Amino acid sequence: MGDDSAISGDTQSVQDVLDALDDPDCRAILSNTAEPMTANELIDGCDISKSTLYRKLNLLSSASLVREHDTIGSGGGRITKYVRDFEDVLISVEEDDTFSVTVERPDRTADQRLTDIWSKMGDEL
Repeated sequence: MGDDSAISGDTQSVQDVLDALDDPDCRAILSNTAEPMTANELIDGCDISKSTLYRKLNLLSSASLVREHDTIGSGGGRITKYVRDFEDVLISVEEDDTFSVTVERPDRTADQRLTDIWSKMGDEL
């Protein structure tokens, strides 16, 4: 199989990435999500309100810089954790003077990819 770190094939825009990286709350969230964290852990770790956190997570998700990681808790309920989903972001000027963004993703195991698929399917139900 191929290298799954590769370069993002997502359709995030340069502006979405720049808006997210320009925001201090988004940067705080990114600094705290090297490992998966719940919303409550991020609220405490970033010292921001719940409504602000979810707005910022939406901004980061639109820019494809953070992803949701769902697990099943000991009580059987679904627990959503958020994790930073990039290693490098490169903004380039193309030959036609337009800007492009390239997001380098970390390597992901087959189990991690399968977990993401199941998580997305759960959102659809």
